[in-house]
Amino acid sequence: MIASAQRDLRSHPLNSASAPKSRKKNLAPVTADAAADLDARITAVGDLILARLDDDKAQDVVFIDLKGKSPVADGLIVASGRSQRHVGAMADHLLRALKEAGHGRCRVEGMPSADWVLIDAGDVIVHLFRPEVRQFYNIEKIWSVESGGHRQAAL
Repeated sequence: MIASAQRDLRSHPLNSASAPKSRKKNLAPVTADAAADLDARITAVGDLILARLDDDKAQDVVFIDLKGKSPVADGLIVASGRSQRHVGAMADHLLRALKEAGHGRCRVEGMPSADWVLIDAGDVIVHLFRPEVRQFYNIEKIWSVESGGHRQAAL
């Protein structure tokens, strides 16, 4: 019985060699030029997001640099909107701007309720909150344990 259960686990698609790999693990060795290109792309995406949030009158915008701290992303942007409608509109405008700039289709969570919208733009992750929800979850505090890795975004 135990041997068949172990065999079943090994044959499961997520445990097999053909399972999809994380996008970060399949990267080729990084050269100086490739690292500079990656940094330029991350900066461009971050600047686009910050400019769009500034245009949409986002409040309390914070950029957290995650380079070397997390394999998930290289940057995290947290901002607040005044209401559910404001958060939803900011998210919609941001998604359109990213698509028009050629950054493809981003993954989005939380649009129907618009209390907390998460946008995964690849190397930069954006969290848009209503003020009460942001205060409750306080995700900036998670990253503030380490040495000053975040700063107030200059808009």
